[in-house]
Amino acid sequence: MRRRRFIQQSALAASCFIPGYSFLPSNSILDKNLAADGYTDLIKGNTLQGWHTSSRIPTSPYPGGPEPDKNKEGYKRALTSQGKWTVENGVIIGGQDQEGLGSYLVTDEKYGDFELLIDAKPDWPVDTGILLRARSEGSPGYQVLVDHRKSGGIGGFYGNGLAGFHALPYNFDAKYDAAGNPVGLVAEKPATTIEQITDAKIKLLAYAAPVEEFLATWKWADWNTFKIRCEGKYPYLTSWINNVKICELDTAKIAHPNYNKEAIANLLGREGHISLEVHDNDKGLGKDRWKPGGVSRWRNIKIKKL
Repeated sequence: MRRRRFIQQSALAASCFIPGYSFLPSNSILDKNLAADGYTDLIKGNTLQGWHTSSRIPTSPYPGGPEPDKNKEGYKRALTSQGKWTVENGVIIGGQDQEGLGSYLVTDEKYGDFELLIDAKPDWPVDTGILLRARSEGSPGYQVLVDHRKSGGIGGFYGNGLAGFHALPYNFDAKYDAAGNPVGLVAEKPATTIEQITDAKIKLLAYAAPVEEFLATWKWADWNTFKIRCEGKYPYLTSWINNVKICELDTAKIAHPNYNKEAIANLLGREGHISLEVHDNDKGLGKDRWKPGGVSRWRNIKIKKL
């Protein structure tokens, strides 16, 4: 298992360097360099042109699984919210427009094989993520985790409506100063976590960076640049954060209850949408999943078709 988690480290720097990308706010020189390399900007000024919002409604847990009861109060209430999505100075800001209710912001266009660049700056605690090959409703889809809250994973993967698999090597909590303010991330211990990292979750991954590398590259209360690659009918997914490769997942090889790669390929198709998540507040975590007034922030969203 240890060998599996640390394979290919010697090639890390070369494989994740992005020519012309300096992890700074957008500027004309940077944009020209990325455009020359085939990237297209998904943020059009201070508008949500090219995006649409969607309610975060319950879905079937896997293709062919039980459908949600649309007559339940929770389902009806979820339909009343499409989140609070704005753009300020080129930054997309996502929040809850009704406390406790989630939503998605979804690209109008579909993408098949691609590389995605996106800067993230989530509050603590908020539970967000980036869905790939998603349906127009925002979900189901393959999710890159940005669970910036207690016991959350970042840079790993989740099957949102795709049998609910978790493929991640570690999770986090905040460290606090003497006044009780969160000031950074720490690797969470099994004794304190509310979501255990099991061998089964780790073994799903083809690669995972050591937790020390993650903590060294993650910038608290600052912008972190994700690069995400999605390739193949049964997509091979790779995540980087600030030029450090974090995780790889071969979805063709996933062994997990109710996971059927053919049924998923038929459901999602060869192309799908990019979807940004604002999570709802469930009974388990409540406000520790998404704090009142909390937001996720996204900028420099650029995509290159492969």
